[in-house]
This record gives sequence, C-alpha cells and structure tokens, in this order.
Amino acid sequence: SVKQKTHDFRFGCNLFMLDELETEEKNEIYKQLYPQMFNLATLPFYWTDLEPEQGKPRFAKDSPKVYRRPAPDLCIEYCKKHGIEPKLHCLNYDQWSPKWLERDVPTIKKKLEKRIREIAERYADVIPGMEVTNETFCNEYDDAYRRSTPFFHEPDLVEWSFATARKYLPNNKLIINEATNQVWATFKYSRTPYYMQIDRALREGAEIDTVGIQYHLFYKTEDQIKRRKKVWDPSVIFSTMDLLGTFGKPMQITEVTVPAFSKKQEDENAQAELITYLYKIWFSHPNMEAIVYWNMVDGYAAFAEQGDMTNGENIYHGGLLHFDMSKKPAWYALDELINKTWHTEETVSAKDGSAVVRGFHGNYEITATADGKTVTTEVHLEKGKENKFTIAI
Repeated sequence: SVKQKTHDFRFGCNLFMLDELETEEKNEIYKQLYPQMFNLATLPFYWTDLEPEQGKPRFAKDSPKVYRRPAPDLCIEYCKKHGIEPKLHCLNYDQWSPKWLERDVPTIKKKLEKRIREIAERYADVIPGMEVTNETFCNEYDDAYRRSTPFFHEPDLVEWSFATARKYLPNNKLIINEATNQVWATFKYSRTPYYMQIDRALREGAEIDTVGIQYHLFYKTEDQIKRRKKVWDPSVIFSTMDLLGTFGKPMQITEVTVPAFSKKQEDENAQAELITYLYKIWFSHPNMEAIVYWNMVDGYAAFAEQGDMTNGENIYHGGLLHFDMSKKPAWYALDELINKTWHTEETVSAKDGSAVVRGFHGNYEITATADGKTVTTEVHLEKGKENKFTIAI
C-alpha cells in the first residue's frame, strides 16, 4: 500500500493575516485551517512596512504591529511548526519603498543593497524562494507610476536587482513576478512585454530561477472586462504558459484572486467553478511548480478596513472563507483538488516481487506485506527521477 504524505507541488496562500484578525477565536481558526490546504506561504517583506523607521526593521516577533504585515520571525516560526515552505515577497518592490528613502538613484541602490544584505544574513537559510522584483510594468488601473521612486524608471532595474540579490543569496531561488494585466492581457506571442523583459534580463546575465505570474481578476466595470478578455481565455492562458516555459525555468502562479462579487449562493458557486477550471489548467503545465491563492478570508484584503466590503480589494469577495471564517464553496473546491483529486493512496498486488504505482510527486509511506511479514518505509517520488525502490522483507 502507498499513501502520499506530502506534495512536491506547492499550493500556497499569503500569510498576511497571521495573528492579525480581530479576535483570538478567529486567529485560531485561521491557524488551524491554513495547513490543511497550503504547504507554501508568501510572507510580507514590503519595505515601507518592514522598515517604516530607517534602521529599525521589524524582523522580530515582538515588533510593533502593522496591519496585514505580521513580523517575519512570527511567520517563520509558524511555517516551521506546520511544515510549510515560506517565500519572501518582495526584495525590490519599488512602489512600496519607504517614505524616508531619498529620491536619487545611487542612494536608493546603496540602501536597497543594505536591505537585501540584512535580509540575506537573517533569512537565507530559512526562506528558499525570494521574489526579487514585482510589478515592474505600470498600467492604467493603478497609481504605481506616481508612487514609484526614480529607480523604477531606470533601464537596469531588473538586472541590477537580480545581480545584487545573487550576490547575497547565492543558494536561494530567485523569482521574478509580474501583474495580471502585463502578462495574460498583453499576450502577443514573442512580442509579449514580460517575455521580452525576461529574455533581455537573461541575455544580460540576470540569474532568474523562476518565472512568476499573477492572476488577479480585479475588474469592476463591463468596459474593463471587455478590454481584458484575454485574461480568462483558456487558449491564451495555455499559450502564455507555453511561451514563458520556453525559458526552461519553473513557473509559479504567484497571486490569485477569483472574485465572487457578493455572498449570493450562485456567485459563490461560480467562483468555486472558475477556481477549479483555472487550477486544473495551471497544474497541468509541466513547468508549473506552485499556485498561490492570495487572500484566504473575505474582508481582509488590501486598501480597506477590516470587514468593509465596499472598499479596496474587499469588494471582490475573493476569499476562500467568509468574514465569519465559515467555508465558501471555493474552499471545498480547492480541498477536493488538493487533498483528494491530486492525492495518491492505493493498494496494489505485487507480481514476481514487483509492483507499479503511478502517483503525484512527493513523500510517501509504503507498506509491503509478504510471507506473513510487514515492512513500512518512506520514499520520495521525485520529478525527473527513475523512482524505483527496493523494499527488503
């Protein structure tokens, strides 16, 4: 008999609400439910909130609280306790630079390098994946251009960031990440802007290990939906993954929001159905290694007060749980995929001393019984390996 214990594929969520909910009861539910679904956690390293006062980064557990920005040490402790892989977001997210940062490029680079060095010294051994740059394209639906520093407009933003990250993080996985509208919505085969950015960066020597793509369906008007119809066209989704897959790098869907728009049953059912379709598409691609849903609970998304469903990203009702922590159809849909459909557990009979099992990559407990004897052992089914194991009885 074979029983899958862990998944090599990473199913994740941001961990921004760890001990951030308004009651202890909610916090406990959050902490109990999270590891039932996710084995990867995106941790908030936004510079503006991690170091609101220059020279005083909020690394430690007892650091002053900032909403949706739990201290890294607290997140690491939780991840270690539950066997969850942490991922850093983000070393150079220019639009989230602190207010105290000077406005000249040489000074920005100097202080950004100091930030990367300090993070590396503290977390290089405990956080395998580091998102280096994020959302380096501006678009008409946000004010990133106005919030950015002069470095945002420099031609070497990506190349310098990856070179500096590699200098202090020689053994970590370095990830590039980009927004929804700048990938799927602008797909033009080899003329896709994100593809050309990565291609140039690699030619210039940037050590990009993983290609990250967001998938937030943040569209409020019919006009926006019509203009971005490529985003949910399955043929475009497949073609975009195939295009970025030509780099031969692992890929991640780094941030996902599928809206329900309301608490109506039909809307929540539609959200669950769309999540099922999308996850199946992404999971099917050979280069894909992770899918990260963004907000686990409704009412705690960005740019709004807790529970205010009329502002910010709360308006999309994009969580997997309601504000009262009850499970939405979307939660059950993901649970069905991750913990049942994409889970291997079966019993087979050996013939001439051997048996064949087809399973998902991960750690397994194998129990073999013969001649009245039983042996239990653990093995790892690894992608790209022969995966033959001998069990002596």
